[in-house]
Amino acid sequence: MDFDSMYHFLFETYAGLGALFAIAIVVCLLACVIMERRTRKIYKNHEKTDDDWSFFDDDDEEDEEASK
Repeated sequence: MDFDSMYHFLFETYAGLGALFAIAIVVCLLACVIMERRTRKIYKNHEKTDDDWSFFDDDDEEDEEASK
């Protein structure tokens, strides 16, 4: 398979564009998993403080305020 036919397949056909998109998603997912593992390894003993925030904690605070 020469370079011209591979280029034509990857950039000029729907199947090739889909393959490029799938490869990009897999590479990004792999990079995210590796970076998350490294971060958790570095900060494994991190204790939560009042200054910490998270995208997923917001619902808990609203439930606590509503129950008061």
